[in-house]
Amino acid sequence: MSWLFGYKSSQPPSGIPQFPLPPGDGGDDKDKKSKSDMEAYRFDSSALERAAKAAKELEQSKHAKDAFEVVKMQELTKQHEFQAQMKQLEVQLEQTKMEQKHIDGEERRKTLQEETKQNQLRAQYQDQLARKRYEDQLLQQQKINDENLRRQEESVAKQEALRKATIEYELETRNKADLKKIEAEMKAKAKVDRENQDLTLEQIRVKAAENRVTVLESIKTAGSVLGSGAKALLEDWDKVLAAAGGLSLLALGVYSAKGATGVTARYVEARLGKPSLVRETSRFSLLETLKHPIQAVKRLRLKHQDALSGVILEPKLEERLRDIAIATKNTKLNRGMYRNILMHGPPGTGKTMFAKKLALHSGMDFAIMTGGDVAPMGREGVTAIHKVFDWADTTRKGLLLFVDEADAFLRKRSSETISEDLRATLNAFLYRTGEQSQKFMLVLASNTPEQFDWAVNDRLDEMVEFILPSLDERERLVRLYFDKFVLQPATEGKRRLKLAQFDYSALCSDIAQLTDGMSGREIAKLGVAWQAAAYASEDGVLTEKMVMDRVMDAVTQHRQKVRQAVISPLIKMVFK
Repeated sequence: MSWLFGYKSSQPPSGIPQFPLPPGDGGDDKDKKSKSDMEAYRFDSSALERAAKAAKELEQSKHAKDAFEVVKMQELTKQHEFQAQMKQLEVQLEQTKMEQKHIDGEERRKTLQEETKQNQLRAQYQDQLARKRYEDQLLQQQKINDENLRRQEESVAKQEALRKATIEYELETRNKADLKKIEAEMKAKAKVDRENQDLTLEQIRVKAAENRVTVLESIKTAGSVLGSGAKALLEDWDKVLAAAGGLSLLALGVYSAKGATGVTARYVEARLGKPSLVRETSRFSLLETLKHPIQAVKRLRLKHQDALSGVILEPKLEERLRDIAIATKNTKLNRGMYRNILMHGPPGTGKTMFAKKLALHSGMDFAIMTGGDVAPMGREGVTAIHKVFDWADTTRKGLLLFVDEADAFLRKRSSETISEDLRATLNAFLYRTGEQSQKFMLVLASNTPEQFDWAVNDRLDEMVEFILPSLDERERLVRLYFDKFVLQPATEGKRRLKLAQFDYSALCSDIAQLTDGMSGREIAKLGVAWQAAAYASEDGVLTEKMVMDRVMDAVTQHRQKVRQAVISPLIKMVFK
């Protein structure tokens, strides 16, 4: 359309501005070029005339209306295209907004993640600081405890040293006083003897003369009597034979009566009584029945029961003990050889209780003796040991011989502290247990099995360690003894014991947590303490506070015992 408006072909492209060059940079050539460029923008009026002429010709033409419609359609097309571009731009704008929102959300999410991470890091750091602070406090408390223990040991050592010095001073002073007293007495006696020397000699001479006369007269009288008797006896041979026969019969009667009495006594002791070393037994004895008839009737009514009924131990230990009980019962039924067992571990962990229940489960009799009774017997220990095993060999049902605190007399023979009598007693025990037996089963219990003589260990077929109860076993024990000593008496209504309203199950769980390190016997004593607390109250009602007070007292006493057990060896080492 440039021909319509009069533009020349030399017009520069639109959109590119043309700036004049500064003077002096291009010379005359540049000025001429700028003038020619300016001429290109000059208005040509003839173009308007030609346009008007063309418009008139178009108006007069018969295709003017069609041209107008074409132009109009072109305009509408351009408008539609423009609207489509506008909508496309709006869609792009919405997409841009959605992308921006997505980007904002992603940034917000990343910000929240970063904040969460920072909070976690901050919490971890604070937890580490708290742990370190707690560890520092524990370390500081441990140092304080060690320092207090050291001071206590030093104080005990100083007190013991002062006590020893005091005793030594008192002994020295007493010895000096006794020496002075004896010296004074000797001097006084020597002075009196010097003064009465003549009188003393005269008294000695008179007594010697009287004794000489008396002895001579006695010899003469005895000689005359014996001579006349011997003369009369020798002259009559019937009297000689009668005297010899009488003396022989008298000696024979004395020795026969003595032997028969010993045999009868041993038979009565083996069949009707029990040895002095046996403290408790389920075996029927006539003498014990006459002494305690009610207990004898109760023992007769005892039935066979599970070896682990009422015994709460670790599951693995219970499984092992159950195998031992089954094997022992089958050994008795099949008349096999019994196996000897050592049960070792802390006191109060159920060794004696299991031994009794093992005997009842297998249908055997049980006998309980303690090693502490053997050592004080001295030379009689050998005889007492033989009596125990002779008595055990006479059983018909089989006997489970339980020796508690066996290390008291079965310790190493190489030790310097063992006496000769105790060594002989140990040898007698080893002699009687050298072979397996079908009559009795030996069960030893000890807290320190490392002190046993090597020959005693050779007699043992199995060793079982009883450990302190864990959390689960303690909770079962607490529930057992709470039911036995509190709930059952309270529900019977025959005793002066009632129970307040509180959560028994939760309380038993808390008590199990607090009694860490306590044995089954100590927990059983807790049940007796709860019962005693209810009996001692005014209304006989056992409350939760009373239960927890007794528990805390028992825990405190247990810690004191443990502390004393740790301090005592240290004190002995210090004095050594």
